[in-house]
Amino acid sequence: MITAQRWAVRADSSLHMGAGHLMRCLTLARQARARGAAVEFICADLPGNLSALVTQQGFGLHLVRGPEGGAGPALFDGAADALQTLAVAGSRPWDWLVADHYDIDAGWETALRPMARHLLVIDDLANRQHDCDVLLDQNYYPGLEHRYDGLLPPACRKLLGPRFLLLRPEFTEARARLARSTGPVRRILINFGGTDEANVTGLALDAMALLARPEIALDVVMGATTPHRAQAEARVAALPDCCLHVQTSRMAELIASADLAIGACGSSTWERCCLGLPTLALVLADNQRQGAAALHAAGIIFNLGEAQALTPAALAAATAGLIADKAARQALSERSLALGAGTGPDLMALLAEAHT
Repeated sequence: MITAQRWAVRADSSLHMGAGHLMRCLTLARQARARGAAVEFICADLPGNLSALVTQQGFGLHLVRGPEGGAGPALFDGAADALQTLAVAGSRPWDWLVADHYDIDAGWETALRPMARHLLVIDDLANRQHDCDVLLDQNYYPGLEHRYDGLLPPACRKLLGPRFLLLRPEFTEARARLARSTGPVRRILINFGGTDEANVTGLALDAMALLARPEIALDVVMGATTPHRAQAEARVAALPDCCLHVQTSRMAELIASADLAIGACGSSTWERCCLGLPTLALVLADNQRQGAAALHAAGIIFNLGEAQALTPAALAAATAGLIADKAARQALSERSLALGAGTGPDLMALLAEAHT
């Protein structure tokens, strides 16, 4: 049973790392709260963080000291962070502690064991040891079932693949009533995550100006803390039938109504796959590279590679090519839908069943 349980979530967001970890944990927290759990977040106070979303959605928030100079494996001190997290816990253990953080490993998790009856780790790198009861990796990789061999305790339950995607209810509702058009491209969605520190949105908008297809509407999505919002607003105003959506709550609606997406190969990839949206994907970070290659090889996305190596002209040409290739768009859509993102067993029921 989850009713009356105490949950804690350790997840960060920043200009450097983006908002994907925090956003999927907020989805998990809403699911736990709907089952009667009390959920609180522990987040580092990093530049450009979106931790205010935690309190806006009614969850408790504890801000801990982030590494000096920002965020990254070279700066993160797992032992110091574990001590700060233990201090938040006090003397009363959590029923579940959720860790969604690329710099957290078995050392941190073992240190927190005395204050957590059960530990859930969300990961997709499979590059370090974990000490947890449940491991959730909602990404697609060939041979995923063996990806964590030797990295987990023998009794750890593995929940692997897009079927276990943490989705807000509006996505499953939109999937149930989805009617993908097989006609011409009338609307393009542009989205490069919650922060877009490198301003790849600007690159995409320059490409759309070169594309010069005024009959195609553009929806541009970005987070509230992006440092390039003013530039995006100016570019959007200069393009016909182009709308900017900042920190939108209408993401499922925007994806369902689009015919083509240009976006990062991060967590939003799975929302687009859930709704079968053909995507031209760009790699913005090291942790996106392997997943983008696997999805491209499987014909699920069209991976354009490193964003920093792409020119507006090259992106405009790739977009024009996919606009003209109806069969390719349909194949991308069908393969995306076939992943069954978010259609697996209810995560809360699995956790209640496994660890009562």
